[in-house]
Amino acid sequence: MKKNLLLLLLFSNILFASNNDSQLTGKKVFQTYCWGCHHQTAMAFGPPFNQIANKRTKAEIEAYIASPKSMYKAFGYKRTVMTQLDLNATELDLISDYILSFKGKK
Repeated sequence: MKKNLLLLLLFSNILFASNNDSQLTGKKVFQTYCWGCHHQTAMAFGPPFNQIANKRTKAEIEAYIASPKSMYKAFGYKRTVMTQLDLNATELDLISDYILSFKGKK
């Protein structure tokens, strides 16, 4: 009985974890990694997403997030304070799309 219960709990945890990955959204990536420095439409420590979306392409956004220390000069910045994030390809795609969703918004 205990063994079956343990197997059931283990199986349900595996299902929950895989379901959780499929529910990952750009907003969740933002809340996890970006919210401390960026806001969607208001200036915080870093620029707001609507400002970024109006100046950058998807490729530029992804490149800067993936490697801010190697990209800041190409963007015309004197330095970078952007934290190096270790996002996987899915998270990078989701957050760049989320940022771009603020294009044209005030």
